[in-house]
Order: sequence, then C-alpha cells, then structure tokens
Amino acid sequence: MCEGREVKQNIHFKLIHSKKIRNIIFSCLAFFLVLSSLECGKKKFVKIFLPDGFSITAEVAISDEERQLGLMFREKLNHDQGMIFVFKDEDFHFIWMKNMKISIDILWLDKEKRIVHIERNVPPCKKPPCASYSSKIPAMYVLEIKAGTADKNQLKLYDRLEFILK
Repeated sequence: MCEGREVKQNIHFKLIHSKKIRNIIFSCLAFFLVLSSLECGKKKFVKIFLPDGFSITAEVAISDEERQLGLMFREKLNHDQGMIFVFKDEDFHFIWMKNMKISIDILWLDKEKRIVHIERNVPPCKKPPCASYSSKIPAMYVLEIKAGTADKNQLKLYDRLEFILK
C-alpha cells in the first residue's frame, strides 16, 4: 500500500516538475522572441544636413516593405522630419501618394547625394488611381519632407545634401 502511494507521488512530482520546466522554457522563448522583434522593428534614423545648415532627422526605409509603407497614414510631419528611401542602384524610382494624409516635398538624389529632381507640395491621393512621381534622371535616394520645406530652405537642383548611412 505504501509502495503504491510512493509511485503516485513520484508521478505527481514528475508532472509538476515537467510543467515547471515547460513554463520556464516557454517563458524564455517568449522573452527572446519579444526581444528579437523589438530589434527587428527598431526604426533607423539619419541626420540629413541641407546646404543652409538646417538638419532633418529622416527615418530610413531600406527594405521593400519599408519603402512601400513610406509615410502612409502619418497624420503630421514636422519641418525637421522626413523619410529617406535608400535603393541599391541609381534608377527611375516612382513614388505615389496612396494612403497619404499630408502633402510633402519629394527630392530625388543621385549617388553623390545631389538633388536631381524636386516635386513640391505634392498632395495626398484622394481617390484611385493615384498619380506616381519620378525623376527625369536616375536617382539612388528619395527624400520625403514636409510640404514647403524645399522652398523654406531654398533647395534647388544639384544642391548636395550631407548624410552618412550606417
């Protein structure tokens, strides 16, 4: 009789012990998943200096997903904020205003970071089909900034912007 009770206690102990181990393993996995998603989801920013010395803090969009999302659904953009789209090669990169809520200035930059095209005060797309915008010269970067910033800072073709991507 005592022997049966000991077997039941051992089984009960093993069940509790294995549940604890499972919970610890699950907690550790959950912790590392959350930690890795925070790192993956971390936005990157770069400081861009205009010829007049004014600086813009721009969110960096490198992946296809980041570039497709762009500034969609943003309610506002300050004068010193923007987004820079980084491409692998100079090419004719098209930008559209789908799901945009604010007007912006769009600047296309060549690999030397010189402005090769400017679209000023581009309005949000109200209904499809949405217009797309591109430079007439191949570009490697596209910078989206608050509408009016290009005029306010007297940006013009072939002005060079300064920034270092990490």
